[in-house]
Amino acid sequence: MDFQNYFPVWSKLSAAQQNLISGHLMSRTISKGTVIHNGSMDCTGLLLVKSGQLRAYILSDEGREITIYRLFDRDMCLFSASCIMRSIQFEITIEAEKDTELWIIPADIYQSIMAESAPVANYTNELMATRFSDVMWLIEQIMWKSLDKRVAAFLLEEASIEGTDKLKITHEYIANHLGSHREVITRMLRYFQNEGIVKLSRGVVEITDTKKLEELSDQ
Repeated sequence: MDFQNYFPVWSKLSAAQQNLISGHLMSRTISKGTVIHNGSMDCTGLLLVKSGQLRAYILSDEGREITIYRLFDRDMCLFSASCIMRSIQFEITIEAEKDTELWIIPADIYQSIMAESAPVANYTNELMATRFSDVMWLIEQIMWKSLDKRVAAFLLEEASIEGTDKLKITHEYIANHLGSHREVITRMLRYFQNEGIVKLSRGVVEITDTKKLEELSDQ
């Protein structure tokens, strides 16, 4: 499929605006583990995912990571064009969690179209509202949910994304997503294993009792 089938407001652009985007659009294939955007000093442009999976996270002064949202097929990332959003005060890093195909719209091109196109401006505001909700949800989880519930919820989410209960993930991977330490996650997973909820092996966390995990995450 072409870009116009992925960009929701394409049909609402004028021919000149469509030509402007088409003339500057970049297509990229990103390998798993590649950092695409790194902080507010890096104005990569707007990313539209064709296929694959991206992760947006923030980094603490101590070097701990915490995921604020993920991007899948047809998702667009605005924070990679930080130069057009001056009010954003925190630095976001974006990396490929899987091999990913995406398009990049240069920030200045998108900004010029957004200034003259109400549909694009409205679409952008809706995306911003969605990402803001993601951040607020994350804050709520950190403040009000204990780590065991957050780990349970993460494992369920990961199983849903991958379509399997046998997850090829490390304890450090989970810690990076949740803003915790690997040692803490290891203790939590061992507790889950003792309770018969998961089975642990090298580089694998297998969910053995989905019902218990769901009950724990909902408490």
